[in-house]
Amino acid sequence: MRWRRLRVKRRRAPERLETERLLLRKPRSVDAPAVFERFASDADVTRYLSWRRHATVADTEAFLALAAEQWAEGPAGPYLIEARDSGQLLGSTGFACESATVAEVGYVLAKDAWGNGYATEALGALVAAAPAIGFGRIYAICHTAHAASARVLEKNGFRAEGVLRRHAEFPNLAPGELLDVLCYGRTLD
Repeated sequence: MRWRRLRVKRRRAPERLETERLLLRKPRSVDAPAVFERFASDADVTRYLSWRRHATVADTEAFLALAAEQWAEGPAGPYLIEARDSGQLLGSTGFACESATVAEVGYVLAKDAWGNGYATEALGALVAAAPAIGFGRIYAICHTAHAASARVLEKNGFRAEGVLRRHAEFPNLAPGELLDVLCYGRTLD
């Protein structure tokens, strides 16, 4: 019997997703100053995030380089969120691929974009795109005190799966400490 290597075409996320009000697009290195200014350097915005607030544009450039690697090596990665009508940068969202069928999702919005339903709408676009990429499960974690993030997840059909004790560091809130998080998951058809 002769063995042949099967070539399976790898499914990839689209580099652009559109909703009624938003454009989600793959980030570019030229986005660094805007990302830094709009949300990555803001102490209030980054409070409940798992990455350190950016102190310089170089920190943001490093993040965008990592995003480019994720897109090059996997089926998906981070997206920037822009308002379709004005082109204004609102935040970021995306997939962190754990395996071919499981990805973590997350989102962050500039402070002036809070309370407008943008996180819910952007996450909805990820949920809609996930099955075509091959994800059967997507999940997210959030700090136990971050009620607004939990509501966004619930509005998009994520179910609370439990509390993960001493699971993640929130370096802008309690550097060096592992804190409890809520885990939300959603299976996809």
